[in-house]
Parts: sequence; structure tokens; C-alpha cells
Amino acid sequence: MILNDTYGLSITARLRAYFELVKFRLSFLVAFSCGFGYVLGSSGTMDWVHFGMLCLGGFLVSGASITINQIIEKDLDKLMTRTMNRPLPTGRVSVGEAAVFAFACAAVGLTILMVYTNMLTTLLSLLSMILYSFVYTPLKRVGPIAVFVGAIPGALPPLLGWTAATGAITYEALIIFGIQFIWQFPHFWAIAWVADEDYKKAGFKLLPSGGAKDLNTAIQIMIYTLFLLPLGLLPAKFGITGIDSAIVVTICGVLFLSQTFALMKNGNRKSAMRIMFGSFLYLPIVQIAYLLDKV
Repeated sequence: MILNDTYGLSITARLRAYFELVKFRLSFLVAFSCGFGYVLGSSGTMDWVHFGMLCLGGFLVSGASITINQIIEKDLDKLMTRTMNRPLPTGRVSVGEAAVFAFACAAVGLTILMVYTNMLTTLLSLLSMILYSFVYTPLKRVGPIAVFVGAIPGALPPLLGWTAATGAITYEALIIFGIQFIWQFPHFWAIAWVADEDYKKAGFKLLPSGGAKDLNTAIQIMIYTLFLLPLGLLPAKFGITGIDSAIVVTICGVLFLSQTFALMKNGNRKSAMRIMFGSFLYLPIVQIAYLLDKV
């Protein structure tokens, strides 16, 4: 027997729709980055309860932010092939239900952070949610300034982990924030290059240089990727990690950078996709390298 809710969806289908709303993989990466910052910032014995609650709180706040983003962009998502099958455009979840769900996730997530971490971490998490949901989201139709704004909440998770462990924003926290902040420019722009036709349907303007898929945009992607090489060495320079991770990060940075040369030469979608997938690999590999070097 299959149980159905009042909208005719099976309970399993309803749960799947909410699972899609929070974009589990993206929210999990946010939680992972929070945990990454916490481990780097911890000295001595790890408090595993606080670590787990930080990751859970970060996951829920991320899920709330992403859900609010989808509520605001519901009608735009209907226009794009990559988003038209999301829960809100298809009507599997109503706007009202999504709003209640987002409020619940945000309330529970922020409460967990307040109880198990500190006020600084909680306020920064709230700031991240506001910037992503209510500033970055509408700016996507204004111009590439949205990428700069979106990179701030996107880079906050490791800093949140550090402040949860230490209670302060230190230069070490700013270093790990800076690495993730700069990484997002080639990451965002590669995605925008690949999804350009879809984004134009919704009026999204994320590419630099007037929104053109040209050499100027490719050069900017290369420059920001190049910045990751010296930035990646700062954790070792300032004693956050050691030489082993510096070697791994440098190799990853060189490989990531090499992919941008093909885009400058060819300017095709295939080269942009390689940068996009390269960005997906770069950040977790680098963070894992730092973690292994720390522990």
C-alpha cells in the first residue's frame, strides 16, 4: 500500500522533493567546509559533539538559503532546461510549503549554531543566508557583480568552522576564507559559460566582460585561477598546515590553471566544462590535503 498526501504525492515522492529542495550535495559540501574550518582551527582534543552540531547547523542553514533562492526564482526556473524539473516549477511542492520548510530549516539550524558554537558563528551564518538568498539571487539578473556578492557566502563556511572552534576571526580564518573566495570566480564563470544559453532564457548575467564568451572572459578565468597558486601556499607559510599539503595544493593549482589555457585558445564549451569539473575536484582535494596535514 502506498500512502499519499493531500496533493496526491506518495510520502516517498514528497520526501524526495524536499530532499531536492535542499540540494543535498551542495549543502553537504557546505557542511564539509564548516567541518574543515573547525578542524583547522581546533587545538588539542576535538569536541566531536560541537563538530557534529556545527556541520548539522551549517547544512540546515544552507538548505534554507537554497530553498529561498528557489522560491524567488520559481518562475525563472520554469524557463531553463536545467531547472524546470525542480520541485517548485513542477508543483510537487507549493511556494507556501517551501517557505515553511525554509523557515524551519533556518530556525533549527541557527538555534543549533547558537547553542553549540557561539554568537559570532551564528551571526555570520545568518549574514551568509541573507547575502545568498536576498542579495545574490536578485543580482543574478543585474550583472556579474552577483558573482562577487555570491562568492562571499560561498566562502564563509570554512571561516564559520574556524570561528566555531576559536571564537574569533583571525588572519588564519581570512586565509582559508580567501582561498575559497577566489576559487569561486573560475568556478562560477565556467558554469555560466557552459549554461550560457539557459541562463539567457532567465535573464541571468554572470559572465564578466559584458557577458561575452570571449577571450577577455577566458583571461579573467585564468587570472583568478592563477591567484590560487600563491594563496594555496599561505596555510603552510603561516603554520596552519605543513609542506606536504603545500605540494599537493601546488600540483592541483597547476593542473587547474592548465585547463584555462585551452579555453583561452579554443573558447569552446568543452574547455569550459573541463574547468567546471576541475573546480569541482580542486576544492575538496585541497581541503582534504590540508586536513590530512593538520591531523
